[in-house]
Amino acid sequence: MASFDVVSEIDEHELANAVDQANREIGNRFDFKGSNAKIDLSEESMTLEADSDFQIQQMQPIILQKLTKRGIDISCLNHGDIQTSGQRARQVMGIKKGINKEIASQIVKAIKGSKMKLQAAIQGDQVRITGKKRDDLQHAIALLKESKFELPLQYINFRD
Repeated sequence: MASFDVVSEIDEHELANAVDQANREIGNRFDFKGSNAKIDLSEESMTLEADSDFQIQQMQPIILQKLTKRGIDISCLNHGDIQTSGQRARQVMGIKKGINKEIASQIVKAIKGSKMKLQAAIQGDQVRITGKKRDDLQHAIALLKESKFELPLQYINFRD
């Protein structure tokens, strides 16, 4: 039986490189001189910090551009609200990793609704699709690419 896995992952190394590049550009730009603006990366989120919400709005396209250049799909980010407290402004951008149960069930429903001879099974934060023919699996990948899910999907472990 041929199979492949549908996952939603982010290359952590490329993410860290994109944040470092964005911080370097923010440090060099004239409109951020002396403002102590920065982007902090944690396991689950990125935090944009600056002196004003206007500077946060100026930082957003910088980080999104760096992520796109590094091949990271920006639909994996949850843009939080900008919070101002005293002299500082912050925005937390959540990073989506893995496929949650709702989207996994939508993927399974899309595969079963396609009337192809395939089986789809939810395995933790990924979905395994199996079938007898390689062509059916390739059609399933095309079907999932056409379907617009709210997070980026990757197709790994393709086996004949």
